Amino acid sequence: MQAESLHQYLEHVASNGLLLSPEQQAALNVSLEITKKNYKFSKVYFWGKIIGLNADYFILQGVERDELNGRKSLYSLNCMDWKLLPPATDEMIENSLRVKGRFMGDPSHEYETITVKKTEGEGGDLELKIKEEERLTATIEQINREAAIIPRGAFVKTPLEQIHKNRSFEGLSVIEAGKLQSYLHFTTSVKRKYRSVLSQANLEESIDFLNCLEDDELKMFWSLQYERGNKLVILRNLLWLGFTFFHVPETPQHGYIYIGLGERNIDFPFMI
Repeated sequence: MQAESLHQYLEHVASNGLLLSPEQQAALNVSLEITKKNYKFSKVYFWGKIIGLNADYFILQGVERDELNGRKSLYSLNCMDWKLLPPATDEMIENSLRVKGRFMGDPSHEYETITVKKTEGEGGDLELKIKEEERLTATIEQINREAAIIPRGAFVKTPLEQIHKNRSFEGLSVIEAGKLQSYLHFTTSVKRKYRSVLSQANLEESIDFLNCLEDDELKMFWSLQYERGNKLVILRNLLWLGFTFFHVPETPQHGYIYIGLGERNIDFPFMI
C-alpha cells in the first residue's frame, strides 16, 4: 500500500481483520516519509506486518526508479526506526523453508542448527545455521513471488525495460474485476507463461509482460469476492493467510497488504 494513501487503503481491508492501531498508523505516517527522504526513494509502500512471539516486524518497500526491479525491503520493530534488509537469494529462501515455527521478533536470533542429509557420494551432512533476519528477508521475497499481484494495465513496461505506473489506468470494469485473468503476478522471478486466456491479438506487450492468475498452477489458492455491493473487490491468498489484495473497480485504487505469521498454510488441503 502506498504510504500517502495508507489510512484510506487500510479501510478497504479492515473487514478482513487486517488492522493497525491508531498509534501505529500515526507513527507510520511520520516515519515512512522520513525514510523515503533518507534513502532517496521515489516512493515507499507499506508492505505489512509479520507477527512474532516477542515482537512484530513492520515491513516497508522502497522504490528508486523501476517499480518492480530493485525494490528494497526495510523492517522496524516500533514503526519508527527502519533497517535495510539484504536482498534474498534462492539459497536463503530454500534454507528458510527448513525452519519451522513462529518468528521470535528478534533479528539476531539464531535458530537451532539444521542438519541436511546428503545423498551418497556427496560427502558428509550439511549443518545450517540460520538467523531470523535471513529468514525474514527470504519470507518477504517468497510471499512477493507467490502472492503479490496487480490489476492488468496498472503498470507498463517501457522500451527501456523499466516498469512504471500507468498514468492512464482508470481501473478495471466491475465485470472484469471479478475475473482472475484480470490480475497479474507482480514479480519477475518466475518464467513467463503464454496467456491462454487472451487471444494473441489481444495481447499488449507493454502491459502483458507478467503472468496472470488464471494461468497460475496455484490459482486454487485465491479467493475472489465482491464487497460493498460491487464497489470493492477483495482477493485473499489462502496459501499465505493474511495476504489481501483490494481493487476499487473503475478507479485506479488498488493495493495489497500482508499481516500474518509468515508461515505457509500447510493445512490448505483440509480446508477444501
